[in-house]
Amino acid sequence: MAVTVSSPDTVSTLEDLETRLRWLAAWTIHNANHIRENVDGIKVGGHQASCASMSAIMAALYFHALGPNDRVAVKPHAGPLLHAIHYMLGNEGLDKLKAFRGLGGVQSYPSRTKDVIPVDFSTGSVGLGVAITAFASLVQDYMVAHGLMADADTGRMIALMGDAELDEGNIYECLIEAYKHDIRNCWWIVDYNRQSLDATTADRMFRRFDDIFETCGWRVVTLKHGRHQRAAFKEPGGQALADWIDNCPNAEYAALTYQGGAAWRARLEADIGSVRGVKALLGKRDDAALAELMTNLGGHCLESLKDAFDGAQDDRPTLFIAYTIKGYGLPLAGHKDNHSGLMTPGQIAELRGRLGIAEGEEWEPWAGLGGNAAAAAKAMLEAAPIRQQKDARPIDSVPVPTLEAPREAEQSTQAAFGKILFELAKSGHPLAARIVTTSPDVTVSTNLGGWVNQRGLFRRQDLADVFQKAKIPSAQKWSGAPAGQHIELGIAENNLFLVLGALGLAGDLFGEQLMPVGTVYDPFIARGLDALNYACYQDARFMLVATPSGVTLGPEGGAHQSINPPLIAMGQPGLTHYEPAFADELALMMEHGFRHMQAADGGSIYFRLTTRTILQARREDDAWQADALKGAYWLRQPAEGSEAAVVAMGAVMPDAIAAWELLEADLPGLGLLAVTSPTLLHRDWSAARAARWQGRGREASHIETLLGTLAPNAGLVTVLDGSPAALSWIGGVRGHRVSPLGVDRFGQTGNLADTYRIHRLNADAIVEAAAELFL
Repeated sequence: MAVTVSSPDTVSTLEDLETRLRWLAAWTIHNANHIRENVDGIKVGGHQASCASMSAIMAALYFHALGPNDRVAVKPHAGPLLHAIHYMLGNEGLDKLKAFRGLGGVQSYPSRTKDVIPVDFSTGSVGLGVAITAFASLVQDYMVAHGLMADADTGRMIALMGDAELDEGNIYECLIEAYKHDIRNCWWIVDYNRQSLDATTADRMFRRFDDIFETCGWRVVTLKHGRHQRAAFKEPGGQALADWIDNCPNAEYAALTYQGGAAWRARLEADIGSVRGVKALLGKRDDAALAELMTNLGGHCLESLKDAFDGAQDDRPTLFIAYTIKGYGLPLAGHKDNHSGLMTPGQIAELRGRLGIAEGEEWEPWAGLGGNAAAAAKAMLEAAPIRQQKDARPIDSVPVPTLEAPREAEQSTQAAFGKILFELAKSGHPLAARIVTTSPDVTVSTNLGGWVNQRGLFRRQDLADVFQKAKIPSAQKWSGAPAGQHIELGIAENNLFLVLGALGLAGDLFGEQLMPVGTVYDPFIARGLDALNYACYQDARFMLVATPSGVTLGPEGGAHQSINPPLIAMGQPGLTHYEPAFADELALMMEHGFRHMQAADGGSIYFRLTTRTILQARREDDAWQADALKGAYWLRQPAEGSEAAVVAMGAVMPDAIAAWELLEADLPGLGLLAVTSPTLLHRDWSAARAARWQGRGREASHIETLLGTLAPNAGLVTVLDGSPAALSWIGGVRGHRVSPLGVDRFGQTGNLADTYRIHRLNADAIVEAAAELFL
């Protein structure tokens, strides 16, 4: 790391700004918990100690190191610091700070969609805000390689994390994948306060993080001692003091910090007082000065932080381990229970007096600094590089062509997906140039092979296909190059959703829209649910293709047969689930999906596809399409006042059609409703019912309109290859009787006929269920 020399005036001003940040964060939280009216008596909270431990890190970063193209994921519990920074920069109104954790105010954790200040990455789910920055670095490299941004406009993707987040497994899954893709321009800064929510962290990990990250090609910069400690180490007895600090267990260091200067003195005299020079070193400092010295760790030293950031100006990924004290500068410092602790009114008043802030001036940005110091602080803020950030410009939309379904008389939706994407890849349409595909080692088995053969793997450096070069026959061409459009991942579904999240934010982060398409086995969605929810919470836009699905994948057995993903989709905001039965439905919905991903009120799309080859529907016209995009259409129109209907979705449609044909003679006018999205149907129905409470006119939902043809006492048989609850709720729309069929237990290996029979998904089961209702 390059050696830099910090200006004393610069460091002094940064220290003043850090003191203001720490105060404003603490006061914002105090106001919410002790001053603002609390109408329900529930604790508001806000993590004063967690903010205090990294106020210096954020001061050095935001007021000195951040460039205009850098993007930051802020530690969730440091959210009040981020808002205090933007309050001081003039980007945040005081009303928002006063409403912290209240309706319409500052969010508990930084949110891209709910906070008014610039938030690059939402944070909250532990570790995910860290990992996504590595994948954002990968996306940035993709943008440069494809000519969508200039290399000169790149920035660093920065994560601020608590050390407890290093316990999260997704950190290391991400780290391995980042190493494979040789990411660059990424900083992870650890607030190494050695305290988690419940206790102090394990001592044995002190020297392991260096090894782990260095093995993966990262530079590791450890900031353990501040300048005052480093100076003291040069005094007689200083080496003994340095050795003692390095060997002191985390829990004991925290307890001594809380106890203060007298406790430090007693302990140090007992442990190393006999070493030459130590008594003199301690004796020249009173208790307050000794306590200040012992807490002068690298993560609280603005000079150390500034020099460390200045010394890492190349593009090598860097881990900064900044030793800190949780609750630094507050009466809570070091206490093992301080994570959710709050200062009392007496403690906050004592702190206010110590900082020279007059009562009534708590919200003033420069209170307590004095004229010259305040002027210097204002000047530093005005000159901060982050102020050079360009205003967001409108993102050009990507045109979407009409997508044609493959014409085979019998085909599966999974195969149709691959063919549609393959034809798009060959077309040269502008949409194809913006599509980026990705998959966790199931690229071929999810029918992405044709796309990859056409568009190639993305690598920053050329990667030859060794098998092709050796003339070994293979259907797959696995060469990589900067122009490639497929990002191949290892078997880690969590990484898939983090990559999709980063790709889906490309427009907001880098100014150009990408159209991410990710494929995964449907049962393994559950392995990445936290990251999927996180991506949707940020309003990242992507297309998730989950295939194969359900017990329809009979020979694979229960471990590969999905049951509950339709319910997952129904409960996931920001994600719309479609489960088409036919290829033409899929083509229509993919076309719609690419538009929906770009719409102001749009979101992400999830397709649940199958390997079952079925006879395709014969269409007389396109009248069905509008209803299909709303979630359901009549494949067999019921007679007016009909007393029965079969409601089916996805792979079981051939069995539903067969049952309809068997039942129609005994139940004249029987309808067959093809559901394409229970998610859309349920959301639309719920919104219609809520309209009257929201002062809007009550209009019938799509499912109400469709079922309006049936008699009030009609019976419904619902059937899908998934949890029956995904469709059985439809009976509650108009009070119809329901016999729900679906999968409610783990499957087993078997052929399709046997699997459908034991799970009661076949035509015979549908007929039997109908007989119970109608005959």
